[in-house]
Amino acid sequence: MAGESARVPFVGLTGGIAAGKSEALDALERLGAATLSSDAVVRELLTTGEIRDLLVERFGDEVAPDGEVDRGRVATVVFGDDDHRKWLEELLWPRVGQRILEWREGLDRRDSPPRAAVVEVPLLFESGMDSAFDATIAVIAAEDVREERANARGHEGLASRTARQLPQEEKAQRADFTVRNDGTLGELGEKLSEVLARIEP
Repeated sequence: MAGESARVPFVGLTGGIAAGKSEALDALERLGAATLSSDAVVRELLTTGEIRDLLVERFGDEVAPDGEVDRGRVATVVFGDDDHRKWLEELLWPRVGQRILEWREGLDRRDSPPRAAVVEVPLLFESGMDSAFDATIAVIAAEDVREERANARGHEGLASRTARQLPQEEKAQRADFTVRNDGTLGELGEKLSEVLARIEP
């Protein structure tokens, strides 16, 4: 059984919008890490009756037509309203943190633990969650590359979507490891393999 000496390194992954966080998370999983997306945890939480009822109580029935939370409508309501955004973050972030902790503790109990436990958190530093991790990785890319990727996904310009985020250069300065993702997925995997080797105990 895995004991305390085999504790799985706990790693926070972040980066700018369209820098390639999801691709990095996938690559780390292929390299033997267990991975989790905090956005996926949020999506799961929004399907619960508890969160739905609290959202309807604050924002009205229009955010949950047919009894299911409409994430797009919630985003429209909270976007640009600091009070609403702060309320939503205070509602969700503690619950996200608890889900991540439970997932993390389960990995330590595995007979064959993964090389690392990596959680993708877009607002890692902004939320103050970075202190919970043993190490942090920031994925960055050139502005023109990020703009091209964002446009390819049908997203609006980067400027309006990054207003709540730290500049990616600051994320890189605060992270323990920085990985540039301007090239191929193969190159990204090679860089992440090197980082993972340095993080392992």
